[in-house]
Amino acid sequence: MNRLPAVKASKFEPACAFDPTFPPLPTRSRKAIGLSNRDRAAAAQYSLFVPIHYERRYAYPLLVWLHDEGGSERELRQLMPHVSLRNYVAAAVRGTASAVSGCGYSWGDAQHAASEAIDRVRESMDEARRRFNIHSGRVCIAGQGSGGTMALRAALQRPEWFAGAISLGGPMPRGGCPLNRVNDARRVPLLVAACRQSAAYPDVHVARDLRLLHAGGFSLALRQYPGDDGLTTVMLADMDRWIMGRVCPAPAEAVR
Repeated sequence: MNRLPAVKASKFEPACAFDPTFPPLPTRSRKAIGLSNRDRAAAAQYSLFVPIHYERRYAYPLLVWLHDEGGSERELRQLMPHVSLRNYVAAAVRGTASAVSGCGYSWGDAQHAASEAIDRVRESMDEARRRFNIHSGRVCIAGQGSGGTMALRAALQRPEWFAGAISLGGPMPRGGCPLNRVNDARRVPLLVAACRQSAAYPDVHVARDLRLLHAGGFSLALRQYPGDDGLTTVMLADMDRWIMGRVCPAPAEAVR
């Protein structure tokens, strides 16, 4: 099990779109295709990834990634080789506030921060659809730590957008009535992962969340891993298999 180093980012760093086939559009090109000032500003808040050997005629699943405290949208470059280089178009969204450490970004718990985060998720999805061929019924959202909590909140509040939601080490959101659309949200399958020695998401909180989600009638898978808080290649490989099993069910295993 290989542990991925945390990706910390200066709050002054420029945005970086990791897109090996389609380089980021320069400002002049953005104006030429009619993007508004708001669209150009939003583009600095997310990164996009296109799979190798991208096929324009195939409608790809879209994976939306939300980073942990202190991370940024730029970690998509490090993340996707351990998930899949072929299976998805992906978008990573920047947090709504500067992290407490002063490096990178965080998501915040206030209702306005959650609303802004969900708006950014939607903007990244819309941009991915503008540039690539995306299957509208195969969009999944995932995140690590506080990003996992925000991924669950987004899926619970906007279930019509997603075919699945994954939290790697992030507890269920609290406050802001995250289950106020439970009758619609329970159709979205969930994957929750936790580490047995986690300080941020201990076993007692995992058990609490499981009881809540089972009582709400959710389709839920739980994965537990050894060690403390941290993202590993095993978690990301498991996430890839879980997503592909739901958005592209087939007898043969998805190509990595």
